[in-house]
Amino acid sequence: MRSLLSTLRQFWSGSRSRAGNVAIIFAIAIVPIVGSIGAAVDYSMANSNRSSMQKALDATALALAKLMPLSQAQLDTKGWEIFTASLGTLKVNLPKSGLVITTPTVGKIHLVATGYYTPQISGMVGANNFPVAATSEVQWGMKKLELALALDNTGSMSSNNKMTELKKAAKNLLTTLQKSAMKDGDVKVSIIPFHREVRVDTSVYPYSGSWLKWDEWENSNQTCTGNWWNQTCTPKDKKTWNGCLADRDQPNDASDNAPAGNANKFPAKQCSYSLATLMPLNYGWTALANKIDSMQPDGNTNVSIGLAWAWHSLTTGEPLTEAAAPANDLSKYIILMTDGENTQNRWTSNSNSIDARTAATCTAVKAAGIKIYTIRVIDGDATLLRNCASDPSMYFDVQTASQLSAVFNSIGATLAQLHLSQ
Repeated sequence: MRSLLSTLRQFWSGSRSRAGNVAIIFAIAIVPIVGSIGAAVDYSMANSNRSSMQKALDATALALAKLMPLSQAQLDTKGWEIFTASLGTLKVNLPKSGLVITTPTVGKIHLVATGYYTPQISGMVGANNFPVAATSEVQWGMKKLELALALDNTGSMSSNNKMTELKKAAKNLLTTLQKSAMKDGDVKVSIIPFHREVRVDTSVYPYSGSWLKWDEWENSNQTCTGNWWNQTCTPKDKKTWNGCLADRDQPNDASDNAPAGNANKFPAKQCSYSLATLMPLNYGWTALANKIDSMQPDGNTNVSIGLAWAWHSLTTGEPLTEAAAPANDLSKYIILMTDGENTQNRWTSNSNSIDARTAATCTAVKAAGIKIYTIRVIDGDATLLRNCASDPSMYFDVQTASQLSAVFNSIGATLAQLHLSQ
């Protein structure tokens, strides 16, 4: 532009004899120049207005989806109200007839907005109005969600107010998900408290379960008589089992293989630390909140087993059979939260060895089509958890326990949101 002005000055600054001709030439030449510049500016402004229209239309689609089912008359009225309220300042002529809302199939809303942008600059040289349009489509009440919360209940969760903040954040998440469900059963949640082990409610999962493995439990829970060189030992009654479970034999500890054959079964363990029992998938929101409230910090860290049992809760095989089979209208997610590095599993206290089992489980879960969010609270192996997440954006590094609510709220909003299909 500066070069153009300099050239024009040179044309004007010549002798009087050239001035008349130059003026005529300039007058003729300036029309297409101004028109070109004006068209570019107007096009940019029109495109900016179209972007604003698109955002308003997307917001309208999501808002209408949450109100469905609505009649066509209600869609037209509410849609126009929401759309115009979302537009803000817009330099587009958009009549009410320019917003067309249809429901092409059950559970789907399609919106088209068409208007005209009046050129602000190129209009001076006869440019016509620019058509501006946006489309949006959203599905409502069609996508179901199964979510497993694998929550660290180890002793370190007692420090820095972590357990208190976790309970608050997790219950807020439940509230968000409950409100997002169109009908009962659209959203189901399981809760898997873990430390070195996990624990089931023996009134629901009794000792007689065929999926249980008892050899190690019997060796550790027996009554012996006689001298050490000549003892007679009798295992205790299995009814005294208090519900804890250790890692399965490798490599089944990092799989969802059916518990067929002793090597694939789940080893019973007598709980050596306090631990809340897990809750399988359900939509009893009060019971889920009560389960979160029952959690108490104790024991050492074994992230692998928490993740593995969250996975089991999302599949149809024993011992947790409440999940639905995979389907196009069903999403399955895990939120894995821990505040420390792996310190103990069934075999070892070597963190590197346990990390390898955690990594193997992460890989297997993602290969099964289940998406993972990971949350590190102050401490823990950041690389392990970041790599475990399905996407870098699904890993959260929390530096203070009070940040947990914001993280869970963010995840909850994402899971609850009705995603645009186009």
